[in-house]
Amino acid sequence: MIRLSGLLLAAILLGLAFGEVHLPPSAILRWDGAAELLIGVIRAPRVAVAVLAGAALGLAGALLQSLLRNPLASPDVLGFTSGAGLGAMLVVALGGGALSITLGAASGGVLAALAVTALSWKSGIVPLRMILVGIGASFTLQAITQFMMTRLTGAEAVEAARWLSGSLAARHWGHAMQIGLCLAVLLPLAALSLRALRLLELGDEVATGLGLHVTRARAGIAALAVALVASAVAVAGPVPFVALLAGPLAVRFGAPMLLGAAVVGAIVTVLADLAARGLIDGVQLPLGVMTGILGAPYLLWMLSREMERGRL
Repeated sequence: MIRLSGLLLAAILLGLAFGEVHLPPSAILRWDGAAELLIGVIRAPRVAVAVLAGAALGLAGALLQSLLRNPLASPDVLGFTSGAGLGAMLVVALGGGALSITLGAASGGVLAALAVTALSWKSGIVPLRMILVGIGASFTLQAITQFMMTRLTGAEAVEAARWLSGSLAARHWGHAMQIGLCLAVLLPLAALSLRALRLLELGDEVATGLGLHVTRARAGIAALAVALVASAVAVAGPVPFVALLAGPLAVRFGAPMLLGAAVVGAIVTVLADLAARGLIDGVQLPLGVMTGILGAPYLLWMLSREMERGRL
């Protein structure tokens, strides 16, 4: 965790220092003059939202991967992120505020999770079946979202497209406060879920014998993951692949799965946003474009590895 903490600190400093205007480290430390405006009003809120949203997505992915015991089981693959995005999109189209968008994202994510679970249920949950159903549900929900965009006016459609691609543009301290409050409630619940996850790893019969209500525990952990996704989607849009990457990368660093995944998710999001801002001079790419570039090859590699192991 020490290495990951150092990488996160370095990523935050890079996010504060670099952009269309580069700042030396001394300007960041002094925080005065032009740096006060540039960092305090523009960059610091954006980096804070990136850290918190990335942590929420990374933790959500780790919870689902641990719950289903499959590295492909992440909210974006299972369709939960697309459901949250569709729910938030409906509220955006209706002109709702920040709280309404959060509630819309949560409702969409919950409904998507229930639909995927119901469609994949056959004498219980089989992770591979749920993943395949989730992929189909994700494409369906994205198609519905794109259809809704055709019903918007030009200006509304442009704003919706920017948001749906995942964006941290024009984020302010209110957005950071919003997701910070959500995480203040959800992170303790994630810590409490550790015991249930450890017992579930022993098998349903052993977990039941040790006093765990297996069905209730699984439902609670899945609901927690959906709530984490919704809190991130509400402020950053449906950012893809962060949840998929964070858990396995945390394991490779030798970090605890849940805590490590949250830190890795924050690092990936901050660095992806930094690349989106600085890759092309004068152009700010959507955050989702950069995470897609990182995550798509990883997903293809994971699928090929699962096929070699005979799981697909």
